[in-house]
Amino acid sequence: MGLRDIRYAVRSLVHDRGVSAIVILCLSLGIGINATLFGLVDGILIQPLPYTEPDRLFILNENFERGGIREAGVSYQDLRDLEERSTMFAQMAGLAGRSIALSDHGEAERVQGAAITWDMFPILGVQPLLGRQFRADDDRPGAEPVVMLSYEVWMRRYQGDPNIIGRGVTVNGRPHTVVGVMPIGFSFPENQKIWIPLGPTAESEPRTSRYMFTFGRLKPGVDIAQARAELLSISATLAKAYPTTNDGWTTTAQALADDFIPDDVRLILFTMMGAVTLVLLIACANVANLMLARSSGRQREFCVRAALGAGRAQLIKQLLLECVILGLAAAPLGLAIAYYGVYLLDNAVPPDDVPYYIHWEVSPRVIAYTIALSAVTGLVFGLAPALQAGRLNLTEALRDGARGSGQSGKRARLRNALVILEVAMALILLVGASLFVRSFLNLRSASPGFDTKPLLTARFFMTGDGYATGEQRAQRVEDIMRRIEGLPGVVTAFASNFVPLDAGGGSGKAIVDGQTFVKGEEPTILFTAVTPHLYKTVGLPLLKGRDFTDGEGAGNATVAVINETMAKKLWPGKEAVGGRFRLIDSNEADDWFTVIGVAPDIRMFDMDDDTPDFSVAYVPYRYGSFANIGVTIRAAGDPTGLAGAVRREIRASDPGLPIFNLRTMEDLRQDGFWQFRLFGYMFAIFGAAALFLAGVGVYGVLSFSVSQRTQEMGVRIALGAQQSDVLGLVVRQGVTLAMMGVVLGLVGAFGITRVIRT
Repeated sequence: MGLRDIRYAVRSLVHDRGVSAIVILCLSLGIGINATLFGLVDGILIQPLPYTEPDRLFILNENFERGGIREAGVSYQDLRDLEERSTMFAQMAGLAGRSIALSDHGEAERVQGAAITWDMFPILGVQPLLGRQFRADDDRPGAEPVVMLSYEVWMRRYQGDPNIIGRGVTVNGRPHTVVGVMPIGFSFPENQKIWIPLGPTAESEPRTSRYMFTFGRLKPGVDIAQARAELLSISATLAKAYPTTNDGWTTTAQALADDFIPDDVRLILFTMMGAVTLVLLIACANVANLMLARSSGRQREFCVRAALGAGRAQLIKQLLLECVILGLAAAPLGLAIAYYGVYLLDNAVPPDDVPYYIHWEVSPRVIAYTIALSAVTGLVFGLAPALQAGRLNLTEALRDGARGSGQSGKRARLRNALVILEVAMALILLVGASLFVRSFLNLRSASPGFDTKPLLTARFFMTGDGYATGEQRAQRVEDIMRRIEGLPGVVTAFASNFVPLDAGGGSGKAIVDGQTFVKGEEPTILFTAVTPHLYKTVGLPLLKGRDFTDGEGAGNATVAVINETMAKKLWPGKEAVGGRFRLIDSNEADDWFTVIGVAPDIRMFDMDDDTPDFSVAYVPYRYGSFANIGVTIRAAGDPTGLAGAVRREIRASDPGLPIFNLRTMEDLRQDGFWQFRLFGYMFAIFGAAALFLAGVGVYGVLSFSVSQRTQEMGVRIALGAQQSDVLGLVVRQGVTLAMMGVVLGLVGAFGITRVIRT
């Protein structure tokens, strides 16, 4: 096969430019959607994590099987013991997320950051762009405060100052020295952009503070099974040495890639790849039908070429060459669709909701995949017409041509079978897509337990010596709430260390007065400190009892309002109002709290959270006057109109407070299921594309059938048939093919829904 064959193939395709254009359009759609999804899969699953030898990196977790606690963090003290005793891991390091306030240069700003052990970046194998990493002497109590900045913070807040190393900056109200700037794009572990040493604050924490995200790097040649066995042995040793805090706790290790990209994300991606593969198969079946119809009209040409000496193999290769050329011609348009698809993906995903190590684009790998897919697709859809041409019978072809039918029964049956297959695959994809669309619609219409539309939320962050004590923070919150509730258009408001649908608060084990629990298996509750008017703000009445009075809410009254779930779990079958409970092993409060009210459950976390039935206790704000505070405001009208005034009042109370996440509760609710919105839109697009391609396939077969039966229809009309009779003949053929496809598709859809429901 040489250049002459290629020129002949191109001339032939240009001659049938209408069919060629439809083929290229159908293939471009299927290939473009596939390339878009491959770019997504490549960015999430195929691209290696941006660390040195990531396959040797593992995440360590602590488990307490008796209490049903799995994959808890590791305490700082346990980490130090694990590091000292392990012979299988070359290094271990830990981190904890931190809200960090920068207030030295311009307006105060809150930045997502992390406190890390000094060896965290060395264990990853990531070097700073400027300066140095933390050293061991930076990561101890009493050390001079130091900080490392991300490239983004360095450029945005400090204008890329080349003399930033050694410069003093104000972090959380205290001076820190900048020792390093990390490379472009680095935001470890997900979207954190500033880092401080962990040791100065964690050294004094108890072993029960299991919150650290902990990394371990295996030594060369060590098997993970050996490392896990060693971790269990060390856990048993620590349980004997510290029975009060470590009895029953074990340490496990999981591959970093498995932790960063969990199984449910992989399942979604594989499901989407299966969906776009169906779209491509429908496109291939569609194009194969068009090419079969085209080859049927070229029977005389094939006969002449065969009579002049062309062999079956040469005819097959010629048709396959034409199909491959069509496939490659679809690649540029497919890539254009992929570029636009990736652009839409980027704009559909909130920027801070995707970890920095995940980045999808039309990379060279995606381009290579698209070109290879185009060529293979050309071979796949060209196989049927090529094999048909290879089985050419000169006598039969000339006889068919003399009758003017232009098609044999075998070729017609093959085209009909392809249409049935197209309809079946389209139906399977539409049914599967409907599950994702329905999930999105269900989430969008689901109630969080209260009306979000009149609510506005904001957070501010209190740091520095002026907020060193709980009383200082409580006084600031009282002043801000007095200012906000005095604004025109504000009905009421409350402040807390949590915002509904946006998490917060603390948790701990609780005991109930008059009840006995097995040690270590006490019930876990969320312990949330609030100012007065929480349920008045969200617009819900209490189920039983009463709310805090203003005096109780502003003071240290040992009273609590609990949610319905806590009442049922801790006082099953009994009256919860008047009952008493106390947190154990807690820094927040050691007092006995008396329940004065039972309130309806409201969602503490986003709408995608599948465990809303937490036991929650609301106590007066002074029992949990944290630095990171959320304000929830009920507006008389549109809450967006209050945003500017709320910001001004917080600034008037303290100009140095960083204000962030100022948005309506409805926006917060919608953001809570953006993944399902994205999946719903994507699967809707897949289904629409499949339906379009299947429709083109049915139309193509019917159109070709009509063109080949024109003489027959003329005879029927001449013999007295009505136009409606002829029309019915054509419609019945299309409906029959479609119904056969629907029946086959329903069988497949029944099976696929069992899988997708998971």
